[in-house]
Amino acid sequence: MEKVYVFLADGFEEIEGLTVVDVLRRAGADTETVSVMGRKEIRGSHGIHVMADSLFEEVDFSDARLLVLPGGMPGTTNLKAHAGLTGLLRSFDREEKMIAAICAAPSILGSLGMLMDRKACAYPSFEDQLDCKEVVCAPVVTDGHITTGRGMGAAIPFALRLTGLLFGEKKADEIAESIVYKAD
Repeated sequence: MEKVYVFLADGFEEIEGLTVVDVLRRAGADTETVSVMGRKEIRGSHGIHVMADSLFEEVDFSDARLLVLPGGMPGTTNLKAHAGLTGLLRSFDREEKMIAAICAAPSILGSLGMLMDRKACAYPSFEDQLDCKEVVCAPVVTDGHITTGRGMGAAIPFALRLTGLLFGEKKADEIAESIVYKAD
């Protein structure tokens, strides 16, 4: 089974984080939410409280196929400030393992130098922080092992792209149909 970790911090954008979890679990991925706050209860950017499955310090990420960073503020800032997470991201990048970030969170990848030779997208006010080869105005961009998403409105296409990368386009199409989503 494909193992996916979605990282949560106070101030994360609820739709971006939870849509990915929902869609990937429907597809059959073993998707686990991980708090970087030292406690399992996380407060989203719109005041929605969520219980993470695990604490960062308790997890061995050796089984991970994909790491996902939702955006939101100050969630993105809180994720970026976690040294363990940034170290894990650097390791995944070196090994060319799959990483995904949406909305403001691609700026974390930019600050780590992970987008320099890639096309990427982010929430418009964060595009200047991508430090990438080309900023693309699209809901979702996959370049190599890194996938970026533009914002909350792109949460479903972002999650479906990750489904396609993990399980193939046929599975992504099946999930899209099952949730009554049409990308046209």
